[in-house]
Amino acid sequence: MKITILGSGTCVPSLQRSACSVLMQIDQAVLLFDSGAGTMRRLLEAGLTIDEISYIFYSHLHPDHSGELVGFLFATKYPGSYRRRKPFTIVAAKGFSDFYEKLKLAYGDWIELAPGMMNITELDTKGRDHLDGGLFDVDSLPMDHTQSSLAYRITDRQGQSVVYSGDTDVCRNLVTLARDADVLICECALPDELKVPGHLTPSLAGEMATEAGVRKLVLTHFYPECDAVDVAEQCRKTYQGPLVLAEDLLEIGLPPRLVTKQGRL
Repeated sequence: MKITILGSGTCVPSLQRSACSVLMQIDQAVLLFDSGAGTMRRLLEAGLTIDEISYIFYSHLHPDHSGELVGFLFATKYPGSYRRRKPFTIVAAKGFSDFYEKLKLAYGDWIELAPGMMNITELDTKGRDHLDGGLFDVDSLPMDHTQSSLAYRITDRQGQSVVYSGDTDVCRNLVTLARDADVLICECALPDELKVPGHLTPSLAGEMATEAGVRKLVLTHFYPECDAVDVAEQCRKTYQGPLVLAEDLLEIGLPPRLVTKQGRL
């Protein structure tokens, strides 16, 4: 499993941070989590093209997480991409199909792909849901941000697990979903002293990571206010494990597992 942060920022324009997006590669499957502004450029910089994407997972539909969906679909219609592309799946909360139909009211057939090229899978927003991706399993739970916000847990066939929180406030579901995960990629929008509803701060993200027993915590989704404080120091108030502060195009390694006579831990 290979993880790359494509966008570590927010809706605020930045030369250093694109809006939210994470890339995950599991054997031949290429998974994209959210597609805020700058995602397609960062994807190219990471060495991949849009036609290699197998799945797009949306945590929710705020523009800084979904804004480049229209551009992605329009670019996919380019004849060169069409010749190379295999069908792909968009996974999101219930209601995404309606969202897509409304986008087509504005853009028409410019974002309508050939039959069978794009599949949509909608997951439950009331409780836990599960999807079998063949090379991996997906589990989701609703988060405390919007009515259709989901976090995803991806588990490969070797048992390695990565959780992507999307946007959320303090949420018991995130602790449940991230229990004993190898990596938690967690939103950390603002410093502790600037807490706002619907988002986390470094110490709150660390508190949930500690309770869940995650083996590595990656903080991302930084507003510019985070640049003025020591985010790591604030997180260390509540979390003492391996900690990474996301940057665009940063590759995230999975922590090594201990091997015992009974098998890998």
